Amino acid sequence: MFPSRSTGWRLQRRSLARMLLAACMVLAALPATQAQPLPRLVLGGPLAAVSFPLIHMAESGALADIAQSVEFQPWRDPDQLRVLALEGKADILAVPTNVAANLYNRGAKLQLLNVSTWGILWLVSREADLKTLADLKGKEIAMPFRADMPDLLFGLISEAQGLDPRKDFQLRYVASPMDAMQLLLARRVDHALLAEPMVSMALNRTKSFPASVIAPELHRSIDLQVEWGRVLQRSPRIPQAGIAAIGALRERPDLVARIQAAYRDSLAWCQANPTECGRMVAARLEMLDANAIADTVASSPLEAVPAAEAREELEFFYDALMRRNPAAIGGRMPDDAFYGRSAH
Repeated sequence: MFPSRSTGWRLQRRSLARMLLAACMVLAALPATQAQPLPRLVLGGPLAAVSFPLIHMAESGALADIAQSVEFQPWRDPDQLRVLALEGKADILAVPTNVAANLYNRGAKLQLLNVSTWGILWLVSREADLKTLADLKGKEIAMPFRADMPDLLFGLISEAQGLDPRKDFQLRYVASPMDAMQLLLARRVDHALLAEPMVSMALNRTKSFPASVIAPELHRSIDLQVEWGRVLQRSPRIPQAGIAAIGALRERPDLVARIQAAYRDSLAWCQANPTECGRMVAARLEMLDANAIADTVASSPLEAVPAAEAREELEFFYDALMRRNPAAIGGRMPDDAFYGRSAH
């Protein structure tokens, strides 16, 4: 016997339902990269070299396939950075590595993706013949960001060579690297600890004063990376800063991998095109000088190393901080989840 018409319709409906269910399962299994782009992606960073690739990513449309709008938002001090991270106001943050560990250990939804800045700290001084931190004993030094990078590194390196940073130097704490640079240019201090591009900006500005003005003669006096390597018997490079994923973005490994690749490509573009990078960044961050940015890119140790691959160097740094100032990284070493996965 042939099935009745009603039975046939029931069979067709069941077949159609199975087909729809199968289609839904296939769609659910598709890679997340085929999902709709994010409506907005916020990249945050300081007025420093770690942010240059982020600005290029935003300006060049490098992430147009995963986000309808990509914005760069500068932060000017560690307190502003902490607000962005703890309140989820950014998706990707360029961050000093000690602050990343501190935020993570305090419960922030953060995962370090890479280390890209391997030491850009210099003492800029009026004296030409300074070689080590011991040569600055008894002198006044303008120091930005008390109890944060670079103050932490200065303290670590000082103590490693038998100096007491609070007794052997006159540390004049200021709110930002820009403030420290201004004190130097105004001849109100003779020494300041600066990060690039502020180092290049200070040196370039002394060359631009009119002939009627006695320009303050400044020198790159002490390379803190060299001091780090010398006194700690390490390579002269410090895992200083990188980028981190914030909030729900951490749960999207497809997007995280895409952003990591874009950052690496944008850093390579900046290094291959320092002049163009200088113009692009200076147009976005008016406080910075295009020539100083170009000098920074051309001369600084910048390499985007995935956090998982930089773990040994990070843990050496964190262990040194734990012994001197545990609060600087939140009181304990970050666990495995902090480092994420290797990009390779």
